[in-house]
Amino acid sequence: MSKIFNFFRSLTFKIAIVFILLLLVTVEIIGAYFVRTSQNQGVRNFQTTIDNIFPNYVLNQLGNDIINPNVTQGNSDIQNVLNYSQENDVTSLQVVDKKGTIRGDSNINNRALIGQKTTNSDIKDALYSGQPQRKQVFDRSYGNTYVLAMPIKLTNNSTNANTTVGVVYVRASMESVYNNVSRMMIIFYTATVAAVFLAIILAIIISRTMTRPIDDVKNQAIKLAKGDYSSLVPVYSSDDLGQLAQSINEFSLQIREAHDLSQRERNRLDSVLFHMTDGVIATDRVGKISIINERALEFLNLEREEIVGKSILEVLKLDDQYSVREILEQPHGIKIDQNHGQEDELILNVDFATLKAANGYITGLVCVLHDITEQQKNDREQREFVSNVSHELRTPLTSMRSYLEALDDGAWQDKNYAPKFINVSLNETNRMIRMINDLLNLSRLDRGTFKLNLEYIDLIEFTNFVLDRFDMMIKTDGGDHQNSKAVSDFEDLNKKKYRIIRRYDRSSIWLEVDPDRLMQVIDNIINNAIKYSPEGGEIRVEIKTTDHNVIFAITDQGQGISKKERSKIFNRFYRIERARSRMNGGTGLGLAISKEVIETLGGHIWVESKENVGSTFSFSLPYDWHKWEDQNA
Repeated sequence: MSKIFNFFRSLTFKIAIVFILLLLVTVEIIGAYFVRTSQNQGVRNFQTTIDNIFPNYVLNQLGNDIINPNVTQGNSDIQNVLNYSQENDVTSLQVVDKKGTIRGDSNINNRALIGQKTTNSDIKDALYSGQPQRKQVFDRSYGNTYVLAMPIKLTNNSTNANTTVGVVYVRASMESVYNNVSRMMIIFYTATVAAVFLAIILAIIISRTMTRPIDDVKNQAIKLAKGDYSSLVPVYSSDDLGQLAQSINEFSLQIREAHDLSQRERNRLDSVLFHMTDGVIATDRVGKISIINERALEFLNLEREEIVGKSILEVLKLDDQYSVREILEQPHGIKIDQNHGQEDELILNVDFATLKAANGYITGLVCVLHDITEQQKNDREQREFVSNVSHELRTPLTSMRSYLEALDDGAWQDKNYAPKFINVSLNETNRMIRMINDLLNLSRLDRGTFKLNLEYIDLIEFTNFVLDRFDMMIKTDGGDHQNSKAVSDFEDLNKKKYRIIRRYDRSSIWLEVDPDRLMQVIDNIINNAIKYSPEGGEIRVEIKTTDHNVIFAITDQGQGISKKERSKIFNRFYRIERARSRMNGGTGLGLAISKEVIETLGGHIWVESKENVGSTFSFSLPYDWHKWEDQNA
């Protein structure tokens, strides 16, 4: 149905209907003129025929019969003439003398009127004027009728003058004439319908021939508007329409080349924007976002559909602080801190620039989002590191200065206090030395200059060796901890009872590691487990293997670590506030060194903890058990 409606709205139908209307108007005008002319000609011919129904000799004979003294004989002769002159179209013939007396009538029904005076005005006018009287009337019986009153004149021999002696009155039906006209009109209308039908077909064909190139151009324009530049318009001729089609084809090729070039540039720009580590946002001249790359969406944690078209100030949550003009006046950009103080904190440095047309008119803005979270965290950690180092060094130095000043004031002569003062100063000195060594080791690990002395060891045997040393500390009941390597490498341990439980899924696990550094990691973690476990607590050491890793886990029954502190536990100098006493706390570098060592060995370290339940410190190291099984087979 829609195709039919489209056809009636099409240019083809409009051109065809114009052709058909022109044809109809032309045919109707010609037909009306032809029918009218034919009708008039038929009427004139009919009238001429009726006018000539009585030749002159017949009229002379009728005139002699009228003036015949023998009226009866004259009337008989007149009747014979009328009967002889009767024709198909003639409905009535009547002869009247100059006195208006009816002398003869062809209609049998009117024979009774013979001898009576006529009342017909046409006859009287013809008698009085001597001129023929003609007119058309409508007869109920015969339809259109032609009426003729023809004067009968005789020439007077003595004067040579024509004298009117009577009138012949003729009534003739004209239906034959109008029937002929009607038949002509039927033929004409039939021919007109046939001509219109053929004209419709020819008009559609001709108009289609004319509009087909235009339709092709229209369809091509629609395709161009939709972005389809692949097809071309067929060129059927070299006329104006052909030149138009050729021009459209050239235009299509130019648009396709321009579009391809634009698409390549856009793809290049999209690729650049997509792979940029910075977020990029472009706006129109009023600050509405028009372009945004994936990195910016990640920074803002938004979807493209909910951000495009919005104000950049609203999206960046700066609308209550700045206007667009004020933003452009910021020389060093603006810092945005999202989720401040949380684990997913994000700090962005936002720089703005204007987009200008060739005439200098500002057409939009470009906003670059640079992630400076790590930089800010590094700066903050660096400040905290300097503060912590200063704090950790100031405390033993202050203590040493106090004792040394006391010794300088004469306390060295006191045999009861002098050894204690010297011993404390020595312990604080050793503490600072260990701290400096730890810092140097961390610095080497950071620079990548830390050298590992790698060798293959049996991790099970090595772990048992380390744990046996801690078990020995319990058996010696505290003993001389100053001579214990397990203690001297870390903080002095209080006299505390604990139990170490060992769980291994293999009897032998061979790894390529640095034994000294791995021992330092295990000692660090177990030392913390002992310090933060309650009296008589259990410390569980588990070793299990996977296809590609060996996992070492140490679980204590201490106070646990809150979720907030868990992410910072491996930071340098970080210590849980509740345990930051000189009795239990160390320098805060042990776990930081452990993390660097494990990562240098290609592993990973992490912590799982529940407050008031305990903590599990785990680390994994690369391990290929298939290799050792093949070697032992």
